[in-house]
Formats: sequence, structure tokens, C-alpha cells
Amino acid sequence: MEYFPIFMRLTGEPCLLVGGGEVAVRKARLLLSAGARLTVVAPDLVPELTELAARGEISHVAACFAPQQVGGQRLVVAATNLREVNRLVSQTAQAQGIPVNVVDDPELSSYITPAIVDRSPLVIAISTGGGVPVLARLMRARLESLIPAGFGRLARFASRFRDRVKQRFTDVEQRRAFWESVLEGPLAERVMNGDESTAESELLQRLAAGDSTPAGAVYLVGAGPGNPDLLTFRALRLMQQADVVLYDSLVAPELLELVRRDAERIFVGKQRANHSMAQEDINRLMLRLAQQGRRVLRLKGGDPFTFGRGGEEIELLAQQHIPFEVVPGITSASGAAAYAGIPLTHRDHAQSVVFVTGHKKDGSIQLDWPALTRPDQTVVVYMGLAMAAEICAAFIAHGKPADTPAAVVHSATTERQRTLVGTLQTLPAQLAASGIGSPALIIVGEVVSLSSRLGWFRRVEDAAVTIGQDS
Repeated sequence: MEYFPIFMRLTGEPCLLVGGGEVAVRKARLLLSAGARLTVVAPDLVPELTELAARGEISHVAACFAPQQVGGQRLVVAATNLREVNRLVSQTAQAQGIPVNVVDDPELSSYITPAIVDRSPLVIAISTGGGVPVLARLMRARLESLIPAGFGRLARFASRFRDRVKQRFTDVEQRRAFWESVLEGPLAERVMNGDESTAESELLQRLAAGDSTPAGAVYLVGAGPGNPDLLTFRALRLMQQADVVLYDSLVAPELLELVRRDAERIFVGKQRANHSMAQEDINRLMLRLAQQGRRVLRLKGGDPFTFGRGGEEIELLAQQHIPFEVVPGITSASGAAAYAGIPLTHRDHAQSVVFVTGHKKDGSIQLDWPALTRPDQTVVVYMGLAMAAEICAAFIAHGKPADTPAAVVHSATTERQRTLVGTLQTLPAQLAASGIGSPALIIVGEVVSLSSRLGWFRRVEDAAVTIGQDS
């Protein structure tokens, strides 16, 4: 290990920054965020540093560097574009035993500044010993995407109870088990969501009972339309810490690869007239698993509350006082439209958008057709593929022009995506000839005509008739 990692307290401590350019600005931000009492030495300052000096947040010495300026400093940074000046700053500081960093020059530095992931008081430092700073920044970017912003709040919350937990659990292993159950369970999620009062009440109850067993919880997570890159950070984190995963047929295989390797996986998919597990059984299974102290991930395609029956699934949990959280996902309509080049709204074509399901609980398609056939509107039909011919005919029968552009988007946002573009009149025959099956959405409205110009992701199969012109 070439460099010994260390964290230094700088709150209220005098620090010196030599240089007034853009590089110095970045270092000034870091030092100020650590609470340093900062003096900047430079004949001229860039605007941001000038503003900081005007507000009294830094002290400005409008002069060239002089060795006597180093005396009494806790930390020194050289950020000029003159190596001879930087060398003099380094030699002066090191002669007095003061840590000094010369930006982008490890040879002149007694310490180096790492790439930082800041979730204060949780701080992660990444270093390549000054040799490949770009690699350190790339690693930081990856960690930034994996570590929620709420971890800082969680760290502050937990530190408040450190002494009480130590008194309650004198055995180290019991104490470790308690903290693991807290920091990886629903209590931690409450804290990160900003509900610290409820979390505090639960923690104190567990402390009083001496309870260090894991607490069960259910997370309804929207997996989005299929492309793993469209997952939210929160969805990905919960997928990687779940004990058991209940997933449906709309969850793409690529998404399951992101689930924790040792998590139990249970398929609970439902397709039209072919339910592997009834909804009531799914609800009871989630309840039973959570009551066993397991973290249950209910992974659902699209968004849990957009035709995902998420509301039904959490009703029983709420009645039984099981902690749960709903993590929204990109609903399939948004994903399909975006990747097919079909804007759901457009100033020239559609001032509103309506989402409907292609069939009701009893299998009928008795929809509010007068509302769905209004002009200047986009209609997205979920779960309507099996009844596509009937749906298109119903649109026409209720007054929608037969040449209204319509599309089917299959396996949206994935490499398997196919887009059929036609009209209400032609789409059923195109669909029958294509062999396309579920999952797929139907989009009806003038905005579909834009697909030939705006579609980019996968092949667009146009109808024989020309609908690509603006109407």
C-alpha cells in the first residue's frame, strides 16, 4: 500500500489554497464542505472564488505566493499552472511538517486527494495512488449509482443510538446481529425515506425487547418495460438485497440476472386464461414469507400501480401490519412509446393521453368508448393483444376514422422489440401476419404517424398505406 488512507478533521482549521483558477475552485469546494477556514492566495480569482470572497466564505490574499504564508496552516494545496511555484509551495510546507497536495503532481505531494463519494457522515474515498485519476473517477461514478443518497441520513440516525445499543447488547455478536437486522431491513428504508420518527419508535421497541432477529418486509418494485438500464437506483438496490423474489411473466430475463444470486426465486406469472398462481394465493404467499422475517421482493413489469394490481397486493399486508414499500417503475406505455418514436402527447396531434386495459376482470372489452374516441388524444391499450381486432373494430364503430394511425409495440425497450405501424383498419391483418405475441401494447392516435421519422430503436414495419406524413 503506497498511500495510507486517512480522514482528517478540518472543521474550523486554517487551510491554504495557492491558485485562483478553475482547478482551485474544485479544491476550494471540497475544503469548504469539510468546514475548513480557507485562505486563497492568488493575484486574481475566477468569478466563483471572487463571489466566495465577497460573501466572506474565504479569505483572499491578492498576491503571489510567499513562503511565510504557509506558517500555522493545517493543510496546504497548490493549484497553480506554474510548476516552479507549486514546487516552492510543496517544499515550504513539507519543511514545516504540514501536509501538502499539488494538484495532478503526486511527486510534489505529501498526500493525494482521492475521488470521493459523499454521503456524509458516510464518506468513501477511492484512490489509484495518483497514477490513474480518471480510473478513480470512473469507480466513483459506479459507486454513486449504487449508494443511495439516504445512506447519509441512515448513518446519522444510527450513530444517535450507538451507545444505547452497546449497553443493551453487551455481546459483540448480538450487537452485530442487531445492527445488521436494522440496517438491512424495513427500519432502514423508513429512515432513508425520511420517516425517522416512526423508525425511532420501532428501534426503541426492538431495543426494549432485546430483539435482534431480522424483520420481514415486502417491496413492490416496478421493473420497468424490460431494458435493465431503465431500472431506478432504488429498484436495483432492493433487488440485490432481497431474500426471496416473486416475479411475473412480464419481467424480462435480463432483469432477473440483477437479482441477488442466492435469493430464492418464485414465478407467479399470470397470462390471459392461464394463471400459474391466483392473485389471492400471491397475496397470501407474500404475507407468509414476510411473517417469516424474510425480505420479499415482488418484482413486476412496468409500474406496480399501472395495471399491475399493486393496490390489491398491499391491501392484505396493510391489514396485517407488514411493512411494505412501493417502488415505481417506468410504465410500459412510456417505454414503448419512447423507443418506438411515438410521443404520447404532441402539440400538433394530442393534448391528452389515456391508459386503458384491453379487457375487464370478466374478459369483456366494455370500455368508455365515447371518451376513448375523442379527437386530439392518444390511447394506450394494455393487455389488449388477444382482442386487438375487436378493439380496432370498436374504435371504428364508435366514430374513430378507420385511417387513424395505430401501432403495436412488442417487447418494448429490449433488443427483441418489434413495432407494427398501420391504421385501425389495417393493424389487425398486419398483426395476424406478423406472429407477434405478448408482451405488447396498442397505441392509437395521430402521434403514431411520427414513428417513421422518430423511431430509432428497432425496425418499424409500416403499413402498405402511407401514414408517415404530418396530418
